[in-house]
Amino acid sequence: MNDAVPAPIPAPAPRRARVRAPELIGKGGWLNTGGTELTLADLRGRITILDFWTFCCINCLHVLDELRELEEKHRDTVVIIGVHSPKFVHEEEHRAVVDAVERYQVHHPVLDDPELATWKQYAVRAWPTLVVIDPEGYVVAQHAGEGHAHAIERLVAELEAEHEAKGTLRRGDGPYVAPEPVATDLRFPGKALRLPSGNFLVSDSTRHELVELAADGESVVRRTGGAGVFNEPQGLALLPDGRVAVADTVHHQLKAYDPVTGAVELLAGTGRQWWQGSPTSGPATEVALSSPWDVAWWNDRLWIAMAGVHQLWTYDPEAGTVQVAAGTTNEGLVDGPAADAWFAQPSGLAAAGERLWIADSETSSVRWIGTDGVVHTAVGTGLFDFGHRDGEAGQALLQHPLGVTALPDGSVAISDTYNHALRRFDPASGEVTTLATDLREPSGAVLDGDEIVVVESARHRLTRLRLPEEAVRVEAVAHRTRRAATDVAPGALRLDVVFQAPAGQKLDTRYGPSTRLLVSSTPPELLRAGDGAGTDLSRELEIDPEVTEGVLHVSAMAASCDDDPANEYPACHVHQQDWGVPVRVTADGAARLPLVLAGMDEQRA
Repeated sequence: MNDAVPAPIPAPAPRRARVRAPELIGKGGWLNTGGTELTLADLRGRITILDFWTFCCINCLHVLDELRELEEKHRDTVVIIGVHSPKFVHEEEHRAVVDAVERYQVHHPVLDDPELATWKQYAVRAWPTLVVIDPEGYVVAQHAGEGHAHAIERLVAELEAEHEAKGTLRRGDGPYVAPEPVATDLRFPGKALRLPSGNFLVSDSTRHELVELAADGESVVRRTGGAGVFNEPQGLALLPDGRVAVADTVHHQLKAYDPVTGAVELLAGTGRQWWQGSPTSGPATEVALSSPWDVAWWNDRLWIAMAGVHQLWTYDPEAGTVQVAAGTTNEGLVDGPAADAWFAQPSGLAAAGERLWIADSETSSVRWIGTDGVVHTAVGTGLFDFGHRDGEAGQALLQHPLGVTALPDGSVAISDTYNHALRRFDPASGEVTTLATDLREPSGAVLDGDEIVVVESARHRLTRLRLPEEAVRVEAVAHRTRRAATDVAPGALRLDVVFQAPAGQKLDTRYGPSTRLLVSSTPPELLRAGDGAGTDLSRELEIDPEVTEGVLHVSAMAASCDDDPANEYPACHVHQQDWGVPVRVTADGAARLPLVLAGMDEQRA
């Protein structure tokens, strides 16, 4: 008699929707392949992850970092392909994409798709978006936004097992070919600071160092840091005690550097990225930060441009605390009281008396906050309009500025990064002018007497300019973000944010609803009903037939946890994404708008 308990029959894996993957095409060609043009046939037998990104986007940079561990762990079965899909005109330039791939240390093949051909083929609607293709060439998952690495890790393990058993998995080296390194004293520097000694301190972002240069701005005096000490440092600010605050961007921390001894000390941040629901104030080293990009001492506090969550924070060295000072985490351009204002990737700060100037990069704007705590916009209109146009500030245009510098006369110099220019806004006249052109991705500038020293990030150097008395004249150019509008019908429009919890997880409802949906529109009149916040990921909107076009702004969040009743402390993960969906209202337009946060839209598959 056999008393052995029969082994349980494993539950069948859930059926995944299978859609044949479209071919990969891009007019800019391939990077990091040694000159080889890749096709999907070349990738057959491997698990392929397409990362639709653009280098202006902080969320895209977060995803690059999230994928590094998976990329290393599964290097013999997984191929990550970056599909560079530009938002700004500058990002259409092939040289700029080559620079970005090196700047952000992308160690996988990248397809340069300046015309968004592959983006359209895969019906992508947001940066970043990840698409998983199985070894037989079928799309099996799509994820928009950040925080999906754990879910993709689970899916990769399932696909490895499934296709190993079927004999359709091919292991081996991937198609990545590293480019030849280039020797320069600086490599994609971010910001600069003039030290009391007269020397310059530069954040050398790609090499993860601080570099002290002599007063000539060229001779290297000392290097500090390297990988492990800093990770893509950016902003620098002098503290009252003589040390320098450093925005250690990818470490999500603030550090203090002593220019006399070379010592580095942690000021704020846990080393983990801030997510919705995390504390927004408290002891500085116990509160998570998110991609601090610049810092400035103003109003007895260190102010932080928290690019990763579209906010301003402050650090109080006396109390040893941090807290949110302005912004809601919603991405956009909304002025008013600090707590209600919207920013979009603030990346540059400059203190000037009763104003703190802000380079708000994704809205191509310059803004300021006063000592009364109210946020104002000086130049710029929103997420989708940009260009190079001087004149009255209300109609002037910038293109993704990363830096601002207060000038002695009360005006502000603007490092207009994607226009390769140094611009100036004069609050007295309300005019925007161009001070210099033919710079290469200027990301910051610092005064030195009657000269201004510009960080030419993509030329890997500091460039000294005499402040001109007269502005340089340039031909006015205006642009809008190039994305095809979605045709929607007037009246009822069903919005479905598609979210499927990763295998082995479920929505976390222990402390209330685990999902959040925020909807608004530009212009506001586009929506007759359906705007505002809620917890259901599906909603009925009503489109005004009198408004012919606009943008739907959708922000979604979902929290999922390990589905194991025996685990008292299950691991939980937050998935979130913001969409700006250009729409055109037409009689034969769609009555449903699906946006994939995670999984597959079964109604479309």
